[in-house]
Amino acid sequence: MVEQLPAPVGAGVYNVYTGGPAGSVVPTAAQLGLEPPRFCAECGRRMVVQVRPDGWWAKCARHGRVDSHDLEAQR
Repeated sequence: MVEQLPAPVGAGVYNVYTGGPAGSVVPTAAQLGLEPPRFCAECGRRMVVQVRPDGWWAKCARHGRVDSHDLEAQR
């Protein structure tokens, strides 16, 4: 069984790094894994993001919170 990514960073209508349409250009820093997602993939809202030395977490007001540690477990 394949686990899906949480709604704020999973496949959606919006690009999680730019807020533009899904499939739009991803910034180089994000491609290198240096930038956390800033926009919810489901609704396009700007998320509250906290960067830590060991990762990050991002919270959408509608779709909840996701932590980079949760995503590492799915790799």
